[in-house]
Amino acid sequence: MTYLLIYGRPGTLFQEEKYSLTDQVRRSSRSVCSNLREAWAKRRYEAHFISKLTDSDGENSETDTWLDFARDCGYLSIAEHDRLTEKCRSVGKMLGSMLKNSESFLLKL
Repeated sequence: MTYLLIYGRPGTLFQEEKYSLTDQVRRSSRSVCSNLREAWAKRRYEAHFISKLTDSDGENSETDTWLDFARDCGYLSIAEHDRLTEKCRSVGKMLGSMLKNSESFLLKL
């Protein structure tokens, strides 16, 4: 994995990298929620609704990626990683369903 060559072997990263990784996970996971809330507020307009749902789905995928980094760098146990990534996948399925059936979520005026 290229990023391990860049950042170092598992367990040898600088402490500030651990905090940076934690910050990235926090930011992307919060963004999933905030984009979903924005999508809900914009459900009068299908294009805006879909755009914000897509943003939320992208942030969810980013969170999953950061969790992989945290596991590979030794910051998360495999069990904790699996628990958190399963939650990401569950959210991803929900977002996918909302995207696939967006018309049923639109606010009809």
